[in-house]
Amino acid sequence: MESHSLRSNDNIIRFSKWPDTGSHFYTEKIFQDTLCRERKRAERSGRPFLLMLLDVENILRKSNGTAICRKIISQLDLHTREIDIKGWFSEEAVIGIIFTETGDHDRDFIVDRITRRVRNGLFYVIESHYFNTMKISFTWFPEENGKAEKAYEPSPLFYPDLLEKAVHKVFAHYVKRTIDVLGSITGLIIFSPLFLIMPILIKLTSPGPVFYRQERMGLFGKTFTFLKFRSMYVDNDDSIHRHYVKQLIEHEDGTNGDDTTSTKDEVFKIKDDPRVTWIGRFLRKTSLDELPQFINVLRGDMSLVGPRPPIPYEYDEYKLWHMRRVIEVKPGITGLWQVEGRSSTSFDEMVRLDLKYIREWSLWLDIKILVKTPWVVLTGKGAY
Repeated sequence: MESHSLRSNDNIIRFSKWPDTGSHFYTEKIFQDTLCRERKRAERSGRPFLLMLLDVENILRKSNGTAICRKIISQLDLHTREIDIKGWFSEEAVIGIIFTETGDHDRDFIVDRITRRVRNGLFYVIESHYFNTMKISFTWFPEENGKAEKAYEPSPLFYPDLLEKAVHKVFAHYVKRTIDVLGSITGLIIFSPLFLIMPILIKLTSPGPVFYRQERMGLFGKTFTFLKFRSMYVDNDDSIHRHYVKQLIEHEDGTNGDDTTSTKDEVFKIKDDPRVTWIGRFLRKTSLDELPQFINVLRGDMSLVGPRPPIPYEYDEYKLWHMRRVIEVKPGITGLWQVEGRSSTSFDEMVRLDLKYIREWSLWLDIKILVKTPWVVLTGKGAY
């Protein structure tokens, strides 16, 4: 596709050949990069923006499709603001418009106003049968003030950078998965005696199942069944933990605001949790309760290294920037937080360590974390 360029501050910005109005109509690459930048800005500010997509692929297949598409782009330029970002969401197939700085106005009103203005403008310049072939969609980011309709199913539209990373690191991710499979099999073999001893101790100290199963959130918010050796009494009320998590995440200085359960240096797990059994305290202190997660790694739900998988009700309390730790990588048994902070850090610092891991991920970083993990487990630092 032909393009022209504009030189500004020694940087070349390329635009699509399509617009005749002189507007900035971005190519797919620039539009996707801009979309990622707007998403990151919204994650920090909490201010929403609207993504409008127009599927014009069927129109472009017509003999006069290019001319019709030029009219569509021209009308979009007339009925949008200068600060709105227009370009190809998918090159010569789907047009995207990012309506920035929408504020906290009524979202239904905004969508209705934009829909009427754009539809009316397009209806007058193209024939109705062409108009009816276009598919138009509207998606907000963040959805419902930071939570998607289902919090654990964020829209992939806003994360094109993840696909780009996956393409560039295909081989590295393949090697990581191979290490996960071989490492989890090795772990199950080495600790197989404990898989015989632990069930007996758990059964002798309290009635109930050997394994504790819980719904957790994996890569891109997909839920899976998380396995641990049971360390608590059965039929517990999770309201204690729900309240604790809510206070922990909401409290800006990293404390949970409750001096009876923890101090500023002990903030991620509930100390002296009355729900935990005697053998459970030992399992948690030594991290032996985590051994069944090798099965989760074999299944592909988890990796050996990555952020810890949150509980859905924990995710519901997340700020927008917290959500990146769930969306961008597969969760792990151990991670940067476990070897550098563990329970003796604030929630925000834990998230920052997870995001640092995501930014700097490499196979060598995984190996360094795996090497450090046994020492952290043996010393029991930050565990209780």
